[in-house]
Amino acid sequence: MAIGLSGCATSIISKEDAFPKMYQAKPVAILVVPAINNTTAAEAPEYYSTTIAEPLTRMGYYVLPIEVTNRLLQEQGIVDGAQLANVDAGLFKTMYGADAVLFVNINQWDTSYFVLGGDVTVGIAYELVSTTNQDVLWQYADTIVVNTGGGNSGGGLIGALISTAINTALTDYIPLAKQVNYRALSTLPFGGYHPKAGTDQKVRAFNK
Repeated sequence: MAIGLSGCATSIISKEDAFPKMYQAKPVAILVVPAINNTTAAEAPEYYSTTIAEPLTRMGYYVLPIEVTNRLLQEQGIVDGAQLANVDAGLFKTMYGADAVLFVNINQWDTSYFVLGGDVTVGIAYELVSTTNQDVLWQYADTIVVNTGGGNSGGGLIGALISTAINTALTDYIPLAKQVNYRALSTLPFGGYHPKAGTDQKVRAFNK
């Protein structure tokens, strides 16, 4: 039993052990490229792009203006991060002066219904790549699920279904994306503009 339980335990290690290359590279300026949308929600990348800069800034990084960089990329015919997957990251250092590029995969942006219930899910995966040597400095993935079930309803089955539909329709994906971002980006080592930069190596982070 002890062996079985230990095998199920979540592995938690320090930020330094999880992301050693972040402390070596010490990126400061980050370019966020258009998200790769792996869902059927066409609006997901646009909505998501409004939620990423603030938590990165709070962690002590300079985020190149997303609207400006997106417009410059669009002028080159690039509207999806997948188009940049095989591009030499050093190009972004030459063009924008970025120390690292953040690639984002939106893997879930979904509404689900089931008997007497439903939920809304936002799942995002991140990869921060150095523009100096193309090393992956940091990776993380997280998912938020909000239950939109109607709960106990005086209207019986029909009332519960209607309540679930209303709750789900009113659930905004943007706050969920913000939750995912804050939870994921809290595992980043503090950037150069944070007052605690260089002091969090031993802070424990989930090793996902």
